Amino acid sequence: MLRFDYSGHGLSGGDIEKASTGAWLEEAQAMMALVGARPVILVGSSLGGWISLLLARQLAESRDTHLKGLVLIAPAWDMTEKLMWEKMSEKTRNIVLTEGVYHAPSNYDDPYPITKILIEEGRNHLLAAGNIPVNAPVRILQGMRDEDVPWEHSAQLVDLLATNDVDLTLVKAAGHRLSEPEDLQRLARTIEAIINPAAA
Repeated sequence: MLRFDYSGHGLSGGDIEKASTGAWLEEAQAMMALVGARPVILVGSSLGGWISLLLARQLAESRDTHLKGLVLIAPAWDMTEKLMWEKMSEKTRNIVLTEGVYHAPSNYDDPYPITKILIEEGRNHLLAAGNIPVNAPVRILQGMRDEDVPWEHSAQLVDLLATNDVDLTLVKAAGHRLSEPEDLQRLARTIEAIINPAAA
């Protein structure tokens, strides 16, 4: 397993106020380069789900064949537009445009900076037009009590994917992180079923 935090998140360095979707995608591409030609299953949670989708699309468009599965946990696809910009009040949007950053309250940590750079650069990576190519099975795990990425957001993604091999699992009582023991067991079973479909 290869795991990493995006710049500005977790244990990684970097200034979150200078970060962008494109930069995070480049980091994911660098991780894929470390993997080499071995078969790989991408697992992405929230923002990582969006980056995983962008990476999977690039791999499909380049006819790369070593992606064997895509597992998304509450995927925040088009996060900067759908889950940030479109939900902001006019007052908040003006703060972003005039001051360059708005510090949004967070349920998990310090207020999260939403920058003009993040919003504007994110528009280069939107998936809402649909027909997203993914040459691998897609499995989506989503809590129905998620206050950050509504379950309807994941349901919309199903129709945007240009493959029929998509399963969406809704977990009625779960929130955003899906990190309780039973959630982690579900995630492990999902990955194992992609590795060995005959045993599922």
